[in-house]
Amino acid sequence: MCKRFYITTAIDYVNGQPHLGHAYEKVITDVIARAQRALGRETFFLTGLDEHGQKVQQAAQAEGRDPQAYCDELAAVWQSFAVKLGLAHNDFIRTTQARHKTVVQAMLTKLRDQGELYKAPYRGWYSWKEETFLTDKDRQPDGTFDPVWGSVTELVEDNWFFRMSRHQRWLIEYLEAHPAFVQPDYRRNEVLGFLRHETLADLCISRPAARLSWGIPIPFAPEWVNYVWFDALTNYYSVPAAAGDPVALEPLRGYLDLPATDCRLWPADIHVIGKDILKFHAVYWPIMLHAVGAPLPQQVLVHGWWQKDDEKMSKSIGNVVEPGAVIDAWGLDAFRYYVVRELDIGSDGNWTDAGFAARYDAELANGLGNLVHRSLSMLKRYRGGIVPPRSDALAGEVHAAAETITALLSQGRLQAGLKTIWNLISRANQYVDHTAPFKLAKDPSQASRLDAVLYTLAETCRVLGVLLLPYLPDTAHKLFGQLGLAHPPDRIAAAAWGGLSPGQALGDITPLFPRREVRADR
Repeated sequence: MCKRFYITTAIDYVNGQPHLGHAYEKVITDVIARAQRALGRETFFLTGLDEHGQKVQQAAQAEGRDPQAYCDELAAVWQSFAVKLGLAHNDFIRTTQARHKTVVQAMLTKLRDQGELYKAPYRGWYSWKEETFLTDKDRQPDGTFDPVWGSVTELVEDNWFFRMSRHQRWLIEYLEAHPAFVQPDYRRNEVLGFLRHETLADLCISRPAARLSWGIPIPFAPEWVNYVWFDALTNYYSVPAAAGDPVALEPLRGYLDLPATDCRLWPADIHVIGKDILKFHAVYWPIMLHAVGAPLPQQVLVHGWWQKDDEKMSKSIGNVVEPGAVIDAWGLDAFRYYVVRELDIGSDGNWTDAGFAARYDAELANGLGNLVHRSLSMLKRYRGGIVPPRSDALAGEVHAAAETITALLSQGRLQAGLKTIWNLISRANQYVDHTAPFKLAKDPSQASRLDAVLYTLAETCRVLGVLLLPYLPDTAHKLFGQLGLAHPPDRIAAAAWGGLSPGQALGDITPLFPRREVRADR
């Protein structure tokens, strides 16, 4: 079996609530995954949850509940969220699953045997809120710690450490030799700048089980549990390893007793993450893999953050965007369209309710929706809903646009691809205005000309359905239904002109995006 295109989101902390940032990351990853499938590549899309740690343990204890039962209930919320977003993911990893634990423990044991782990006393200031040790660099000018860290206390305890510092020079050289490893480029430069000017410390990777019991036990020292990094980050690798991927299993030979299968996922092609966890994925993660002898992922793709009305979102000031509420009010594809069209991967973005409503009205309802509805309605009215003989009036322009969009999707340039699709929609709407089929229909001598116009419009709509499938899957299916076709083809090559057969009968015509009354206060 050929290697599948393997793409992941970051895993979300189970104890939080889904928000716009989570939704955006999952949607853009879904679009990339669907695009790769449309380009003909077998694709595997992974998302999931990080379920261990102090916060979960404390929250479960506060409710008098077992941590696993507590996580199970919250996991159902996150899995429902994935369904709400229309994700076409292949797997949902939970770090409490046995398949994950065995891979984490195998990695730790191998690293201990190689001398990459050691036990040592640790004294430091600990943020209970963020579950991390702090250094003097985290202090404010007056010596105190920012309130963002919550309660900070000094701890002295033995822990296990990963010799991360010994791999710093290797990572710098790797990043210099592999410029595509972290994208966009300015994020790679950010990582290189950090590595060239800061000395990496060894990484504390354990917590005493007496203080934190909700975690994966260190296999050779069960008095400790594994701390977040070797747990959470390993999820991307544990799925293919547990599935028997030979490339993933090879570095753990003798440590993970699993049979090889025909699974071919590792190395991952893209990890899609937010900029706040860049250091962990572009520094900790590659060093962890390098130390254990595993191939590195091809790319860490870093997206920005959303603001609301030019301010940081905060529940306390009430400016939080609830993705589920937006989807319920406007429809899933309207939400997917806005987040991809509004925010290119990499930069930060600004959500405004007025901007969302304006894009819905101008681009979805008046742009795409109006084109499809009037094109197919005229075909129903003037030709009884039967597709006339083929015409190639816009064939060249549609072909050029489809080629451009195909290239952009292969490069992961989602926003640019969407803009190109809407340029084609605008061109088709101009074609309607220019040819005026409603006037041609009044002149019997223009019957063949009217046939050509109606075929051109219907076929352009079909091509748009093919091109929109990675972005707006529900809309693409509705559009094909209105064309009387069973479903959109799963390959973007089907966008080639002429796929709509003369004699094809249309289905029922309904607005794809019903016009909404735009309110400034929405």
